[in-house]
Amino acid sequence: MTRKALALACLACMTVPVLAQEATTAPGGIVRVLDKITGEATDLELRTGETKSIGQLSITLGECRYPTDNPSGDAYELLTVFYRDTPDPVFQGWMIASAPALSAMDHPRYDVWPLRCITS
Repeated sequence: MTRKALALACLACMTVPVLAQEATTAPGGIVRVLDKITGEATDLELRTGETKSIGQLSITLGECRYPTDNPSGDAYELLTVFYRDTPDPVFQGWMIASAPALSAMDHPRYDVWPLRCITS
């Protein structure tokens, strides 16, 4: 009986629509870069559309979004990362500050992840 009740409860939870969180676009964001060889971590402040280089990486911020009702909340950053002068990016897509492993950059030397949006 308890398995049936648990199954019904789970089914009921899956049928409830998920409410989308409203997001606001920020003028910029902060990204942390870790050089795994030297152990050095550096924070880069980027404006939307801006590209900065650190070590052998070039990082471009396409957009930074944050929850409208919580400006200090989770940041979502659209990043493009190039290594050296390669024509194809080593990463291109969205990263989430609270869960960077969901969409991680796979690189043997560098880790890159978003920290927060710049709201002013």
